[in-house]
Amino acid sequence: MPESSKVTLPKGTKIPNHVVIIPDGDRRWARARGLSASEGHKAGIENMIILARTARQWGIHTVSSWGLSAENWLERPKSEVDFLMKGIYKALEAYYEEMQKSGVRLVHLGRKDRLPAFLLKKIAEIEEKTKNNTKHVFNVGLDYNGWDEIVRATQKIVAEGVAENKIDRKLLDAHMDTAGQPYPYIDLYIRTSGEQRTSGFMMWQADYAEFYWEPDYFPAFTPEKLKAAILDYSRRRRRFGGNDAVEHFTFKPEMVAKLELNWWRLRKIPEGTRFREYAMDHIKEQFGMSKELAKKAAVYMLEAAIDGNQNKWGKAAIVTKKFYRLIKDEIKLAFEPSLAASLEIKLTKEMGDKESAQEAIELEDTARELYAEVYRISLFQAAKLAHLRVLANVERNLAENGMGEQHWDRAEDYLQKFYSALKERVA
Repeated sequence: MPESSKVTLPKGTKIPNHVVIIPDGDRRWARARGLSASEGHKAGIENMIILARTARQWGIHTVSSWGLSAENWLERPKSEVDFLMKGIYKALEAYYEEMQKSGVRLVHLGRKDRLPAFLLKKIAEIEEKTKNNTKHVFNVGLDYNGWDEIVRATQKIVAEGVAENKIDRKLLDAHMDTAGQPYPYIDLYIRTSGEQRTSGFMMWQADYAEFYWEPDYFPAFTPEKLKAAILDYSRRRRRFGGNDAVEHFTFKPEMVAKLELNWWRLRKIPEGTRFREYAMDHIKEQFGMSKELAKKAAVYMLEAAIDGNQNKWGKAAIVTKKFYRLIKDEIKLAFEPSLAASLEIKLTKEMGDKESAQEAIELEDTARELYAEVYRISLFQAAKLAHLRVLANVERNLAENGMGEQHWDRAEDYLQKFYSALKERVA
């Protein structure tokens, strides 16, 4: 029996109400291991049980998964489809008691005229027994396609003789396979195996869904990787066609870049008023803070820099956390100061004296996580920022190691591009 996951989410994580997981790649995962397609589907079913259980532990209300599309039904070998049907039947039978105990309502999405009678009977039985459960919903798509769902809903409306001026979104909602659910619309849409398409799954419900593409095959999509997807979702700023609630940055990229470069060039001085002034002006311009708060933040930044230069990384982390807590309170972004601080220290420590982009490229992952966390954007959106910041740091290292004044010019150019990209992304 699949075990429960002990993976937890950080405090303050924004939890989606409805997560879709398209479990793609069972067969390819199996082939890569010299296993049969049936063994791949078995591993996929077991993994879905673990992920659904993990999602419930985190407070996610609705999980939807695609077990078999209308196209799969027609294109896959009969032996493979039969095995999958029997596997789903056994899973429903084995985990029915757990669904009841956890308050999960099972809902079948898709056609009911082509599935084998033994599976239809089991689905109908569990749907009936769990229909009053309200704590969670698990939607399973079998012989399902999004266009087919819309066609079937339309046919029902026509059969009821509804006048055309009475047809609206609310009426269509009431005739979809997700009718009556508290969270029919998808918040986070995950597809595994590196494919970047929906293939029509729950098209009606996905108009404002956030998408997350996972490169690994589904049996390897662990709770840890689901956590990464949830955290990425949590950072996103969803506008739903309206205005952003976050106050936009108004700094001038060229000015912020010049200020940061100035205190970079003085960073090896242990103490000094000029260093603090540069740092204060930089923070004041970038975050739009008052002079008093910027001065306080600059003190934290200076202390962290000194501790870092002396390899006192533990002390540097404590001070950096204070810096980020002050920034968070001022600009009202929902990042976690301790996580931002740990990523900042990791990036600074590992950057060291790296003098080539190729040598430093592995640090872009850390930088991407840092900027995604602080500025509440997705990892995909933070990729450009991370690349430019790492390039700027490479040029700084080259300049500090006596490789020529031109490297300071390049560092400033990359910094300006970094701040321009940041302003555009958060605007």
